[in-house]
This record gives sequence, C-alpha cells and structure tokens, in this order.
Amino acid sequence: MQRYIKNFPVRQVVELAGQITVRPGEIASKTLAQNDAVSVTLFAFDKGEEISTHQSEGDAFVTVLEGEGEYTVGGEKYVVRAGESLLMPANVPHAVYGREAFKWLLVVVFPDGFAET
Repeated sequence: MQRYIKNFPVRQVVELAGQITVRPGEIASKTLAQNDAVSVTLFAFDKGEEISTHQSEGDAFVTVLEGEGEYTVGGEKYVVRAGESLLMPANVPHAVYGREAFKWLLVVVFPDGFAET
C-alpha cells in the first residue's frame, strides 16, 4: 500500500506537537508530505530562532501547536499562539520568529499542483 504521508505513525492517535522536539539553539523540521500540490511540515523553534524574509509560490497556512511565534507577512507582524492559525498568501514576503520556544504545522498549497479549470 502506497503512503503519501511519511514520518508519521499509522493507525495511531497521537498528539501532533509530540511528533517533533524543540532543540536548544535550533530550528527542527519534519516533512510529512511534499509534492507539486502540497507541502506539510512540522517545525519546532527554540526561543530567538528565526527564518528570515522569503516568499512562496503557494499559500502558506500555519497552525501553532505549542507556545507562540511571530510571523511577519507583507511587513505586518502577527503573534500566533497555540491553537491559532494564520494564512500567509502566495508571493507575499514573510518571516518567522520564535518569541519563545514553539511548535507549529505548515501546510503550503502550490498552484502548479492543480490543473486549470
């Protein structure tokens, strides 16, 4: 049987935040799915860690699982806390900063993965 999601337990109920660990002074990531249509990645940032300003060709949907992070989207800052989500539109510059240690899920939906209708 082919699996499209990797690095994740099958047929088990799990706490998503427990699938990745915050490491001192690092950004940890775990790719769960990656193809032309979608990318699904878990992240764990230590306090003070950041991903500098960049942009994506796809819409980026984030959900914070633990702690809180700061997302700068198009020059505007958003604090996102555990249980909250933020949509960062395609082709808009954005950055991520760990205001404290935090874990989050990133889902990016790419336009190239969809056929024109």
